[in-house]
Amino acid sequence: MADPSSFVIDDLHQESEELDLLVGELGEERWALDTPAPGWTVAHQIAHLAWTDRAALLAAADADAFAKEVEKALVSPDGFVDEGAEERAALPPARLLAEWRAGREALERTLRTAPTGTRIPWYGPPMSVASMATARLMETWAHGQDVADTLGVMRAPTDRLRHVVRIGVRARDYAFGVRGLTAPGEEFRVELAGPSGELWTYGPEGAAQRVSGPALDFCLLVTRRANRADLAVRAEGPDADRWLDIAQAFAGPPGTGRAPKEAGE
Repeated sequence: MADPSSFVIDDLHQESEELDLLVGELGEERWALDTPAPGWTVAHQIAHLAWTDRAALLAAADADAFAKEVEKALVSPDGFVDEGAEERAALPPARLLAEWRAGREALERTLRTAPTGTRIPWYGPPMSVASMATARLMETWAHGQDVADTLGVMRAPTDRLRHVVRIGVRARDYAFGVRGLTAPGEEFRVELAGPSGELWTYGPEGAAQRVSGPALDFCLLVTRRANRADLAVRAEGPDADRWLDIAQAFAGPPGTGRAPKEAGE
């Protein structure tokens, strides 16, 4: 039987290749375009992915060296991510693109050859190989969305979104906790329509608190790439409604999110 992690690694590869098609032929001036993330250009988006891939590669290869990087992050918990992106964003685009490609390919090889049961240290709890690949896919998709929005490209959603959905659902309690709120005690029912038409379900069927809608919209919501007011994700029950206001699939501060679109956009 194939290792279950191989499937998400395959999807991570495809997600990265799709983003590469967007940026691989960009002229230098377009790398400097501002994206919806305040202060971040297209170069910052790719630089962040390159930085995080390198961090994951270090974590998988040398836990002691990675622990020193975690110590540095603790000194500047609100700024180390931006600092990592800023450093590489200053590189010439061709070099940045080459670094991103080399880093993600090296990480893919490392994840594919990791022994069964491997746990990779991270800035939060250690991750399994599958969880690390899923997290990298989620970030690649989310930052790719920023790039696509900047370039005016409409990306066709794929069933790779299932991985982003899974993180978003599993991170429910984290979204409450990071804001100093007590997470609801009961499970929610989540029912989302995948891009291929399949219904993706999570949680007990008879739960009182429920969330439903298109999987794409849910992913845009939990990665905070769109405002809830512009999405067709619906909640039944006050706790589910509160969750949709604060949901996030990523660790760290939630940020300001996206403003709602103006009428007519």
